[in-house]
Amino acid sequence: MIPIIILMTGVAYLCGSLSSAVVICKLYGLADPRTAGSKNPGTTNVYRLGGRIPALLVLVMDILKGTVPVYCSYWLGLEPVALGFVAIAACLGHIFPLYFGFKGGKAVATAFGAMLPVGPELAGLTILSWLAALFVWGYSSLAAIIAVILAPFYTYFIKPDYTLPVAMLALLIIVRHKANILRLFSGQEPRVWDKRGKLKNSN
Repeated sequence: MIPIIILMTGVAYLCGSLSSAVVICKLYGLADPRTAGSKNPGTTNVYRLGGRIPALLVLVMDILKGTVPVYCSYWLGLEPVALGFVAIAACLGHIFPLYFGFKGGKAVATAFGAMLPVGPELAGLTILSWLAALFVWGYSSLAAIIAVILAPFYTYFIKPDYTLPVAMLALLIIVRHKANILRLFSGQEPRVWDKRGKLKNSN
């Protein structure tokens, strides 16, 4: 089983390394999301640079980068903790992409995708938490942080065996948002619906 874990962890990292934001922006002739806008190659920045369709494509691709390797690992019989390592590998690929100079995004969508095999209940609750936090406060980064903090608690009541892997993912995402957390405390984090030209940093 160890060789399979190593293999799937490597596959997950390589899948995660495919930067959806960079690829979609190139296809649509948009500015490089690593150097324009918030300089974060993620869905929110692509939305500000190119609008809904490119952002939606980035979101779907980023989610699949997490779902596919974890789901395949699940069907190969990997235990929950091993699935957690596969999921983290996919997220690390997104954060430090091999194909794009190890400069990636926050991995929120990829982490969400990695949680999908746990069940639709977790997915639904996580999305609702994100939407509620976004509606109340307007910060994409804060919404993501709140959603991942709640995810392990949801998992405990849905499929307790997967609580640790989901908690591992949540911790990674929170650490990745360190800069956003500091900006939130200092009042410098922009809201999603601010004018595009005024946005400098975001999730």
